[in-house]
Order: sequence, then C-alpha cells, then structure tokens
Amino acid sequence: MSPIPLTLPALALRHDWSVAEIQSLLELPLVDLLWQAQAVHRQANPGYRVQLASLLSVKTGGCEEDCAYCPQSMHNSSDVTGRPELEVEPVLVRARAARDAGAHRFCMGWAWRDIRDGAPFDAMLAMVRGVRELGMEACVTAGMLTDRQAERLAEAGLTSYNHNLDTSPEHYDRIITTRTFQERLETLQRVRRAGISMCCGGIIGMGETLTDRASLLQVLAAMNPHPESVPINALVAVEGTPLEGQPSVDPLELVRMVAVARILMPQSRVRLSAGRETLSQEAQVLCLLAGADSIFYGDTLLTTGNPDVAADQELLAAAGVTPWREAVPA
Repeated sequence: MSPIPLTLPALALRHDWSVAEIQSLLELPLVDLLWQAQAVHRQANPGYRVQLASLLSVKTGGCEEDCAYCPQSMHNSSDVTGRPELEVEPVLVRARAARDAGAHRFCMGWAWRDIRDGAPFDAMLAMVRGVRELGMEACVTAGMLTDRQAERLAEAGLTSYNHNLDTSPEHYDRIITTRTFQERLETLQRVRRAGISMCCGGIIGMGETLTDRASLLQVLAAMNPHPESVPINALVAVEGTPLEGQPSVDPLELVRMVAVARILMPQSRVRLSAGRETLSQEAQVLCLLAGADSIFYGDTLLTTGNPDVAADQELLAAAGVTPWREAVPA
C-alpha cells in the first residue's frame, strides 16, 4: 500500500511573533507541539535531509570574554589555553577528512573577542578558500568583526558566520559582562551587509526562565530574513566555569526548543548542537522529528565531547533520514 498523503498548511513566514505567543508554544503539550512542528518541517524539508557539519577549534582558549559557560575564557579557571593555534594546512587536512567522512559544512572557531588583522586573519581567509575548494560550506566563529573584515570574508567565499546571542536580552548580563547584547546584534548586521549567511542561536540550561527562552527565540524570529542557521545548544556544565553546578537540561526541553524554533523559522536550518553527547538515541530522534535538520558531526565540539561518526551514522540510519550529499558550488 502507498502511504496516505498528508495535507499540510502553506508555510507562513512571520517576523512579528510576540514573547507571549512563543511562550504559549513552549508550554503546549509535547505531542501537540511536535504535531505542529512536523507540519512545518515536512513542508520546509521534504525528504528529511540532515546536514552534517564538522567543527574544529583553530585557536583555543585565552579569550578575553567572561562568558559564564565557556572553558575558553581567561576569566575562568577552566581556561584551556596552551594548545597552539593551528596553521592553514593542518586545518585543511582536517576539513578533507571531515568531507570524506560525510560532512557537508566545515566550521572553524577562534577564541577571540574580535578578529585580529594581519597574519592571523590572512590565515583565516586562506582556510576559508581552502574549505570551499574542497566542495564544502565554510563557517567561521571568531567574535566581533569590522565591516571590512566581513567584506574580505565574503570575498574569500565564506558561507556563514556564527555569532550566537546565547540567551535572552533580559538574562544576558547574568551570563556575559564583557560584551553587550547590542554589540552582538551589530556584529550580525555587519555579516548581513557583507552578504554572508547568518548562523545564530542560543543555549538553554543557564538558569534562564521559560520566558527568557521565548524572548531569545523572539529576537531571532524578528530578524528579517530569519537566520539561515539556528544552533540550539544545551549547556555543557564544565568544571571551573561559573555555571559548573547547573543541573543537566531535561532532554525534552531541548526537543521543545527545537520544535518551536522550527515553527517560528520554517526555512532556517535548525542545528542540534552542544549537549547532544548526553542525549540518548531516542531523544536525538525526537529532536530530528521536532525539526532539527543539521547536526555537528564528529568526536569534538570545540572543547567538549560530541558523539562519534559511527554513532551518528547509526542515529541517522535508525531515524531513516538522509544526509546531504551534494557538493557546494564554489
């Protein structure tokens, strides 16, 4: 028998969601929320394809920012300074290995408050060009940047720039004091002006309220256009950070955030990001069902663990979803 066809509503792109509307979605019975998210996701992602992204820390530790969750902050005793900054060719070797293992996007991170001009930035540009020549999307996260730096990254072929909001405007000062929420928004505006796609999301489990989660999503959904990529992270409470004593996030809370992000931003890639290594296979499948269409792939996520490649391949096979395979145009 052929499957019964589903009649789905047309996708509606909105940028005027209120915090109250979003909180109401977060509070729905889970089965009802998943039903709504599925209706949107099947329209936006026919065939259920999942992008595999690999993430490499190029410059690790010693960051001037005081983010309470981060083991790379010089303000925290967990600071992992001491690893040498990677050169261009070793990064491209890792990118080639990630591509050969099935990754479609290669993301590179620098623990900086803002991008450093000169040789470090020239090396970043060379890495971006090299990743694109391998037929992959290239993403960079490196803090704040100037308009000219954004333009040069665009000229090098950068696909996407990651700059997360982390949490709501109301909760932000409890997590970070060395950079304002407005400065984050201004960085994102520079990325947009340069024609680079935006990768921007947040973290749950940092002591925020449900209203804070709704407020974070409201800021993201109000952007026009929506961020092309929305990472949803669960706090990894690392010893030596101010948030080391935070309890683990209930996996179903992560499922709810993924589902609501999918409803609010139908055409964005919703990325299941940090915290995934603590989830059971069943919880990860629920996140895919809720609308996640990208996962970070490989054994390391900047400085914290991540499920390994074999486990991820088993996950996708069990869920019956298809990884993106086609090369990215240069």
